[in-house]
Amino acid sequence: MTAAHTAVVPPVRIRNLGQLDYLDCYHAMQRWTDAREADTADELWLVEHPPVFTQGLAGKAEHLLEAGDIPVVQTDRGGQITYHGPGQRVVYVLVDLQRLGLGVRDLVTAIEQALIRLLAQYGVVAHALPKAPGVYVGAAKIASLGLRVRRFRSYHGLALNIDMDLAPFDRINPCGLAGQAMTQLKTHVPVIDRAQLDADLLALLVEGLGLPRTRQATIQSSLPKLRA
Repeated sequence: MTAAHTAVVPPVRIRNLGQLDYLDCYHAMQRWTDAREADTADELWLVEHPPVFTQGLAGKAEHLLEAGDIPVVQTDRGGQITYHGPGQRVVYVLVDLQRLGLGVRDLVTAIEQALIRLLAQYGVVAHALPKAPGVYVGAAKIASLGLRVRRFRSYHGLALNIDMDLAPFDRINPCGLAGQAMTQLKTHVPVIDRAQLDADLLALLVEGLGLPRTRQATIQSSLPKLRA
């Protein structure tokens, strides 16, 4: 863990962006991270993407078995290939690690533990694996992680399978793991209140990352506007 920055950390901003094209969101994260300043508030972006395969910097072509009609996007996050689609909750974690006194491993662990605690609230026992980032229920993966850190600022984040079509995962080796089984919350919890799930996940992420939050945090529904 790095030494915590002495600057006052402003309250986190939360954006619920609904369903948004992956490339639009990806490029917005890059621009926002490049433009942020020392006093810029950290942000969490909740989003859902239309079907898309995303390939990480270390991604190998052989892990894409059959794209079919699903687009493939090369990204600058860590890790291998994964799938995003409707019914999956994606949260992009845009934080200043130095200001929060976190290292990259601390960030990964905090996200994994927030997901494990969330699933426990819904009666699902989950765990992390040291050599395969993400969260698992038994041998099946329920959440994936992919991050990028530039100048101590993170972007990209987590993808939690909630109530989605898992079939596209059969067209890839998820996260570079051949035969990796995938699961989702719907399999274990038949009735899910998505709004409550989002609120629970946000609360655990904010707490786990040590992000200050106002009592009545405003949740915005649009991408940030960058200064001219």
